[in-house]
Amino acid sequence: MSVTSSDDPIDPSSGPAAEPAPRPLKILIGCDTFAPDINGAARFAERLAAGLVQRGHDVHVVAPNQAYRRTPARTEVIEGEPMTLHRLPSVRWPPHDWLRFVWPWRSKHYARTVLDQVQPDIVHIQSHIVIGRGLSRIAHERGIPVIATNHVMAENILDHTTMPKFIDDLVLKFAWADAKRTFDLTRAITTPTRRAADFLEKTVEVQGVIPVSCGIDRTQYSPVIGPRDKNRIVFVGRLTAEKQVEVILQAMTKLDPALDTTFDIVGGGDQRKQLEHLTAQLGLADRVTFHGRTTDEELRALLSRASLFVIASIAELQSIATMEAMASALPIVAADAVALPHLVHDGENGYLFTPGDVDELAARLTDVLTASPDEYERMQRASLDGVVIHDINRTLDTFEALYRDEPLPE
Repeated sequence: MSVTSSDDPIDPSSGPAAEPAPRPLKILIGCDTFAPDINGAARFAERLAAGLVQRGHDVHVVAPNQAYRRTPARTEVIEGEPMTLHRLPSVRWPPHDWLRFVWPWRSKHYARTVLDQVQPDIVHIQSHIVIGRGLSRIAHERGIPVIATNHVMAENILDHTTMPKFIDDLVLKFAWADAKRTFDLTRAITTPTRRAADFLEKTVEVQGVIPVSCGIDRTQYSPVIGPRDKNRIVFVGRLTAEKQVEVILQAMTKLDPALDTTFDIVGGGDQRKQLEHLTAQLGLADRVTFHGRTTDEELRALLSRASLFVIASIAELQSIATMEAMASALPIVAADAVALPHLVHDGENGYLFTPGDVDELAARLTDVLTASPDEYERMQRASLDGVVIHDINRTLDTFEALYRDEPLPE
């Protein structure tokens, strides 16, 4: 009987053949908002595209141009990675400070042109509104599989209209009906959380919506464990109506002055002037700082020094900003609305409050700011533990499986 030592060389031809690595894909991502826009949907699309490039895929992105002109396809560096951008002529929506859109009646024409140029293996739309609507229809006609990710609550868009409510209601009904027609053309529908998936299934009457976290790269943040020397509250996000930043400002007036609490507001939006005016009216001008748009480095520094993160929004399908705060080891105080309870577990990594309830918000902020060092550190570590499942690599694994029509990773 012959025995082979573990030190003996192994003939590679004698073992099972290694499976060949799957070939890279040509992926076309359709976005109604993308860099240089600053919002959760744009940030997710940028990180998704960059992560796919890092994995060797040929990534093309269709997005609005910043002017009403079409530019030739060109390489842009997004999140440090080169990818091909197809920028379409767009116009700015006047009531909004940054929102641009492609004329809807041109979306199919542009979709045909881009699909002719790229000839992708897969199309991944980030909304069903204009660019995604056109791409999904033409891709479906050509037998190209489509994945749809929904970041949109149509109700948010109506915040920027100037129409009477009864017209808004009709527009909302039409928008969700049109969304269903788009989603019915796709291989799979995803949205960032289970609650958001349940909302979409109920509202649009589609089935099998898959929750896939937007994901973040936790290594990019610098958590500092332990109590802070000053009480600093921070909010990061667009200053729009659904974010309800005014509720946070009103809660600031109800905090014990002895806490000497300051409030950093990071982000821009159409509500900024009104919020600055309200800040002055409430006598908070010396305690509230509007930072506007910041660099990633400035944002990470603000998160690292803060005592807690607060979000009063009533329309979050996930909230990348909240995940970034968790990765920075911050306790979170959040409105108990839509998907925020998916991230914030009351009494564990922070607290939830009834949306719009100023007194309850002030009480929950006080709970965090007056917590003992041990309790504060416990909440910090719970945030760090809770964000682990939102690692961007897990997100990329899931989308690669969807693109290849393979079983999803567990």
